[in-house]
Amino acid sequence: VEQLFSAPAAQYLLPVLGEAPHGEPPDPQKCSPREYLEFYIFPVLLPGLAAVLHEAEKEKCFEGKRTKFIPSDFLTEWLYNKNPKRKDESFTELFSIPFVKDWLKDHPRAPVPLSLLLSEEEASILIQSFWRGYRVRCDSEIQELRLWQKKLREERYINEVVKKFWAKQEAK
Repeated sequence: VEQLFSAPAAQYLLPVLGEAPHGEPPDPQKCSPREYLEFYIFPVLLPGLAAVLHEAEKEKCFEGKRTKFIPSDFLTEWLYNKNPKRKDESFTELFSIPFVKDWLKDHPRAPVPLSLLLSEEEASILIQSFWRGYRVRCDSEIQELRLWQKKLREERYINEVVKKFWAKQEAK
């Protein structure tokens, strides 16, 4: 263990967020991987990761197991919009970024489950309304009314009348 951690801890410290290390930037084609990371990658990536953590905290990701927040999407959008080459351009949403559009054409995403889109209040209202509807449909008078409607539909051929009606409407 001592051999693995014998180097001083200061050697492993990362630069301060948003600051490039002091000194002349090295040639990106000839510098070591460590220098490249310290001068070109970390000054851009670390503030983005900090923004991801702040956004995750806002989205309450640390409170539950499931969340609709996708950190890689947020980081992609953040890095794209903070790119110095896009300094004077307006904010672009993730799904409007050209390379994201191209990627999603070939690799469509599955829809986000409704359980992640609804707030707890909205979900509880849906569940309660479903339950109330179920209890009402179990009532004997409602069952009798539903049977009467079914017989009426069968006797008067309502489905055929509706089909003829729409056929006339489409013909116009």
